[in-house]
Amino acid sequence: MKLLFIPFSVAGGLIAGFLGKKLFEQAWGMIDEEEPPEAEHRHVSLGKVLIAAALEGAIFRAVRAVVDHQSRRAFAALTGARVARPAGPRNRPVRCFIWA
Repeated sequence: MKLLFIPFSVAGGLIAGFLGKKLFEQAWGMIDEEEPPEAEHRHVSLGKVLIAAALEGAIFRAVRAVVDHQSRRAFAALTGARVARPAGPRNRPVRCFIWA
């Protein structure tokens, strides 16, 4: 079933990128009237570049999470199969190594 989910995942990534870009542009429009600064712009203050990068990253990550979650739910509803990722680091036992 993982192979059947790949097109859903790719389409979800494209949709998330488009939505994230539009949401960031609207959010930045409320902060500043100029276009969002890029790291290559030397005439912009470092603080403004950091705020733009942090806001853009947060929006893109949140949109990607929502789209990924919803695409998995839609795939499960259409096929009856659940596509889950392997257990993350939070679900694995902790191993301690003591160096002598």
